[in-house]
Amino acid sequence: MPFGDKDYTAPSVFRPENLLREARRQKRRLTDSIPEICVLDPDGDLVRLLRAEGRAQLCPTWACYHTDLYRFEHEGERFGVLGCAVGASFAVLVAEQMFASGCGLLVSITSAGQVQQTGPTPYFILINRALRDEGTSHHYLPPALFAAADPALMAPIMAAATATLLTVFEGTTWTTDAPFRETQAAIDQARGHGALAVEMEAAALYAFARARNKPVVCFAHVTNQMAQIEGDFEKGEGNGAHDALTLLAATARAWRALERSS
Repeated sequence: MPFGDKDYTAPSVFRPENLLREARRQKRRLTDSIPEICVLDPDGDLVRLLRAEGRAQLCPTWACYHTDLYRFEHEGERFGVLGCAVGASFAVLVAEQMFASGCGLLVSITSAGQVQQTGPTPYFILINRALRDEGTSHHYLPPALFAAADPALMAPIMAAATATLLTVFEGTTWTTDAPFRETQAAIDQARGHGALAVEMEAAALYAFARARNKPVVCFAHVTNQMAQIEGDFEKGEGNGAHDALTLLAATARAWRALERSS
């Protein structure tokens, strides 16, 4: 690393709570919590659908300088959703502030490119670990090949996701900071490590989750073959937003049940 050995247990001088304190003061925002279950929607398709249907309202308690959080309800659950936070550093910047604002579970549903032929696109992957080919995770955890999800979350959420009848696999992805540097050699190497798809956030979010002891679940919506064929990037009805809502509701139910049993 550029500045030598890192102390991964040392507290940060710059804290999300302090940033939010000043943002609330300057923006005159309320101090109440944001919705307990929040969603990262990097492509913004879910946010656009909900706004078009009149189902999403700006959250008045979200004080982030860089983004807007929307509130909506679906199948009896209240959610917060934030669109277009693409990439590892942006995702974790937002995640830190979400948990400092009252978030209890963060779900990321990001588009991904197919690395291994798992099936015809589109389909979902519940990410259980991600190759750390980005920078942000290395500020939260010591060097290692993978950042892993909390195993206690995987089995109940996979069972709930499977019950939706959506096509959902569980497996490894490759998180990169540089999508236009996905060379054949890099793809082959990621495939050799078992990666099913490539995305831009999961390794950093899982490293943050482990370091901060926060519940984070990442899904990859595999929608493309890196534009290697004509007609790529088709996501399904509503640009995949309807399927994402189904998956989100199932995840919320599984997490609530897990919380009640613990």
